[in-house]
Amino acid sequence: MSVITPSLPRQAQDAHEAQISEFAPMRMLDIELSEPLPVLFAFDRKTVQFYQRALCLVRLHTHPLGLVELHFAGDELRPQEYAGLIWEVLGPYINSHLQQDGLAPLSALNVTGVPSSSTPRCIEERERFLEHAPFISVIVPTRNRPDLVQRCLDELLGLRYPNYEIIIVDNAPKDEATADLIKQAYADKPQIRYVREDRPGVANARNRGMHVAQGSILAYVDDDVTIDPHLLTDLARGFDAAQNVVCVTGNILPLELETPAQFLLEGYGGYSKGFAQQIFDLKEHRPANEPLYPYTAGHFGAGANMAFKAAYLRSVGGFDNRFEFGSDIEALFQVVVRGYRLVYEPTALVRHPHYRDYAKLKKVVYNYGVGMTAYLTKAMLDRPSRLLELITKIPYGIYFVLSSKSPKNQ
Repeated sequence: MSVITPSLPRQAQDAHEAQISEFAPMRMLDIELSEPLPVLFAFDRKTVQFYQRALCLVRLHTHPLGLVELHFAGDELRPQEYAGLIWEVLGPYINSHLQQDGLAPLSALNVTGVPSSSTPRCIEERERFLEHAPFISVIVPTRNRPDLVQRCLDELLGLRYPNYEIIIVDNAPKDEATADLIKQAYADKPQIRYVREDRPGVANARNRGMHVAQGSILAYVDDDVTIDPHLLTDLARGFDAAQNVVCVTGNILPLELETPAQFLLEGYGGYSKGFAQQIFDLKEHRPANEPLYPYTAGHFGAGANMAFKAAYLRSVGGFDNRFEFGSDIEALFQVVVRGYRLVYEPTALVRHPHYRDYAKLKKVVYNYGVGMTAYLTKAMLDRPSRLLELITKIPYGIYFVLSSKSPKNQ
């Protein structure tokens, strides 16, 4: 058995990279510790295949704690075979959560899980928050993918949040398939709104959604992600993490790990930023050991799962539509350099279907590089003094990334 722990990102990366050469797909599973631990099966009916290993998202009271990798010696893995490993990896996180709930700590994880005789404090706090939940506009840009839109809408309609609308922005579509889908399948769902944006580009689509949205919070998700039922609650609560927060980004985990290309993306960090809440600004909330901060804006999150205060986003004109790629990363960068705070909230969870083949992965990486170059160029043009600042950071940045002695690679 081997593990991936939220406190050891470098070790996790090394483990993934080593596994690519001896590739074996991973079954994706969820384990809720407040219930008796289940028997885990190597066979997945959805993919119709057997797996040698599984990547398990471990939760307590629905709160994601971290990832644990398990190996199947046969057709199944019984609770007594893996409970100790979960405790070894996540024991401190389990007890930290219990302490926050006012519950007694554990010394080990039993196969019966972590039962509670009453409603946990975290659930009570969530329910109290939902009594006065702010109205949220969920904006989904899409183009010529009605099948994905339908699945996305069905998941969004199942969100455990009382006060929201869904805006589908059809971006320069080649036909009326998405419009027809919404008219025919969702005519009885008044919270779903369809708008069309004929100027191509995701920035234009996101801005179109911003202009028609009615919510005080604008949540953006991609049309291909799988959405956790508590997504909006956790995004909205992220704005209360500190003063002056105008943007919250969420956790993006892989939907599947079936091919070497998908493992390669995860091996180089993926989209998830871990399972600890992070606050970013230019003063007291600067991450340690980040010599290029705040210019490494990819650390803030990604456009597949992000939310903004509507008033803020409108005040800055939305997303820069001159960017073919990277307008989301540039928008996150602007939050911080304008003097506001951005919160990464790991409990706000979606799953992303990574590209299965190398050719598409290479294109994504190339486009990401183009977007990063574009937003850095804009940052220098907006304020030329940043060029000198960035130049002085580059030598240590190279050392930080490449040297085996740097804090990043220890």
